Amino acid sequence: MRTNALDRAISKHGKPKTITVDHGTEFTSRALDEWAYRRGIALDFIRPGKPVENGHIESFNGKLRDECLNAHQFLSIDDARRKIEAWRMDYNLHRPHSALRQLSPAEFLKRRSNEDEEAALVLI
Repeated sequence: MRTNALDRAISKHGKPKTITVDHGTEFTSRALDEWAYRRGIALDFIRPGKPVENGHIESFNGKLRDECLNAHQFLSIDDARRKIEAWRMDYNLHRPHSALRQLSPAEFLKRRSNEDEEAALVLI
């Protein structure tokens, strides 16, 4: 199993205490279990047949499938990487999300960071 993307996410955003996963083979592998154990991260498995317990990722997976994977023909691994990365950048940097007050995730994070800084100044 390739865990490079998980390690990059940790280096950029910090280490989570847990990662919620379903019972798919990609999440029940010995390699993921070992990776999480070595980093002190607990794997929190949803109950079998209960995808709504991990609704955010189910929603994301549906959007990725409908808007990217089903919408493109991939001619090579490099072509797939380019197209998926372009979709990911649009999803995170430009597209408004209703759950984030119609902000993109990047704009939401930026505003939240500014609000946290302002709150910290008030507390000082």
